[in-house]
Amino acid sequence: MARKTLFLLLAVACCMKTMAAAMGQWKAYMAYSDIQEIEKGDNMMYVLASDNLYTYNTNDNSLKTYDKVNALSDCSISHIAWNQQARKLVIVYKNTNIDLLDQKEEITNIADYYFKSIVGDKQIYSIDMKDIYAYLSTGFGIVKLNTKDCEISDTYNLGFKVDYSYTDNEYIYAASSEAGLYRAKLTDNLLDRKNWNRTGEYTKRTKTIDPDLLATAQTLSPGGPTYNCFGFMMFRNGKLYTANNNSATKLGYIQQYTPSDNKWLNYENDLNEKLGHNFVKVFALDIDPNDDSHVFAAARNGLMEYRNEQFIREYTNDNSPLQTASSVGNNNKNYVIVSSCRFDKDSHLWLTNSSAPSNSLFEITPDGKWVSHHKTSLMAQPDRSLEQMVSMIFDTRGIMWFTNNMYRVPSLIAYQPETDGLAVYKQFVNEDGTTIVAHYVHCAAEDKSGNIWFGTDMGPLMLEAEMIGTDPAETVFNQVKVPRNDGTDYADYLLAGVDINCITIDGGGRKWFGTNGNGAYLISEDNNTQLQHFTTENSKLLSDEILSIAIDDATGEVFFGTADGLCSYMGDATEPSDKMDKDNVYAYPNPVKPGYSGMITIVGLTYNADVKIVTTNGTLVAQGTSNGGTFTWDGNDLDGKRVASGVYMVETATEGGGSGTVCKIAVVN
Repeated sequence: MARKTLFLLLAVACCMKTMAAAMGQWKAYMAYSDIQEIEKGDNMMYVLASDNLYTYNTNDNSLKTYDKVNALSDCSISHIAWNQQARKLVIVYKNTNIDLLDQKEEITNIADYYFKSIVGDKQIYSIDMKDIYAYLSTGFGIVKLNTKDCEISDTYNLGFKVDYSYTDNEYIYAASSEAGLYRAKLTDNLLDRKNWNRTGEYTKRTKTIDPDLLATAQTLSPGGPTYNCFGFMMFRNGKLYTANNNSATKLGYIQQYTPSDNKWLNYENDLNEKLGHNFVKVFALDIDPNDDSHVFAAARNGLMEYRNEQFIREYTNDNSPLQTASSVGNNNKNYVIVSSCRFDKDSHLWLTNSSAPSNSLFEITPDGKWVSHHKTSLMAQPDRSLEQMVSMIFDTRGIMWFTNNMYRVPSLIAYQPETDGLAVYKQFVNEDGTTIVAHYVHCAAEDKSGNIWFGTDMGPLMLEAEMIGTDPAETVFNQVKVPRNDGTDYADYLLAGVDINCITIDGGGRKWFGTNGNGAYLISEDNNTQLQHFTTENSKLLSDEILSIAIDDATGEVFFGTADGLCSYMGDATEPSDKMDKDNVYAYPNPVKPGYSGMITIVGLTYNADVKIVTTNGTLVAQGTSNGGTFTWDGNDLDGKRVASGVYMVETATEGGGSGTVCKIAVVN
């Protein structure tokens, strides 16, 4: 057997390459920068930071991060507390789900309270320990949790918010900022409200972190990004560029991730003092086609310029033609709203100035000249341009597309730089003559056939390539119909009524739709098949609110920026190669070792390449068509049986029948 294995390994040595993740694998990229709570349990430090958890072993100095993908039951932790008697960490999430983590690093989920229907405030405000019990202070009373048996023992509905609780030898106390301080004897029936008596005024309790533990935690580097908000993402030049477009965080920032070395970089983000005003929200960014260290960001306070992650300058109302929002006035630099920016193929930077009194669309030439392309049709009111001109792209024809993501004038806009022609689509009539009343138009994307897709709060719509250039008043939009395939001629509109936040096209021409509360969908290139629907219930997706999607076309990794942070899924489509040869066509894992049951992936293929997998004597065991530049094989033959140990030949041909290349896969059972 050893000789046979050695032979198989040598047979594929010439084409072996490695990949970082297997097909279908999930990862989470959580922030751990803002330390909130620290608990000490024997030799372990448990650190709650940026709503996420990591541990530090003081014996061997090892660090371990926890997230929904690798251990936890949920996301966004609100509190942690250590129970010494049960030797377990209580983990409470913002959505009221509860986990217990023991010293063997095993997680027990206690979801009873999460699923319990309770009228009023269910939020858990504090965790306090006595013996093996954790007393959870809630918006209506106290929940008693048995940490040893991993179950809820009692629920004391007191009828008022409890901020925290504590016990002495005889009494349990409930401190309420609304009702004062109450107490009851531990030996009484605590389920009976009449046994709880007001005994004083409420005193606020400030929970502090042990300074020695905090000092230790501040020296640790658990990795990950600095921030958890990923409202905008773009994958370019082997790097993931992310930005915060959430005004509620009161912070603007740009982060950059390089998958090849698992490295995060922060751009210079702490700029308020340097600017003399707030740097709050980044709607979008783009990279100079001639210099990938040169980045521009469209922000609420103007256009920001960076080089090598360092801030260079800001373009605002006093050093450029940009204008303060007319609703704010007084030349307020906090609201010089640049809501989109994008380079064209000739390295001209284009940007939108939203809510401006008399501006809308600008071009900055490579030599720094500002050119206005303002049009009255880009005005929402006589003194205010369209208020949220976002999601700017250039299609393969050189046409610029962006949307106005605002209920007052929801619209899709097309601008032709060569002719200075502008088309604003405000009414969306489908092929059946039905008007789709969209209140928001969130995003736009071009598919592999040159069609323009845009996401609305009423579902996705498509402007077919042959309709581009027609009068907007006469344009018919394709609201794609998906056959039911139930023996009838009936069909349903694709994702009708689903609020589509973002759209990204993968290397196989398939559409990834990110939704506002309904997870992520993957739809086939022909639009007729729902290939995936990821939610928090059926996958490791962190949140059903998807803010942005970006794809590493070289590996197929799909990044989801969610309301609870960043995660990714290793997809099965990559950007196709221009040609197939022995240098770029390879399979992984290779060799396929005993016990492996995942997908075997062949990459480096051309678009819709024909793939056949045969034995060394020519017997066909699998065949199909690539997704973009990728083909996957489950390791089974045409009858669904696992193939025998041996060397298998991957034979490829182009979509048109042209010659491809051959690579080998060794299977060892």
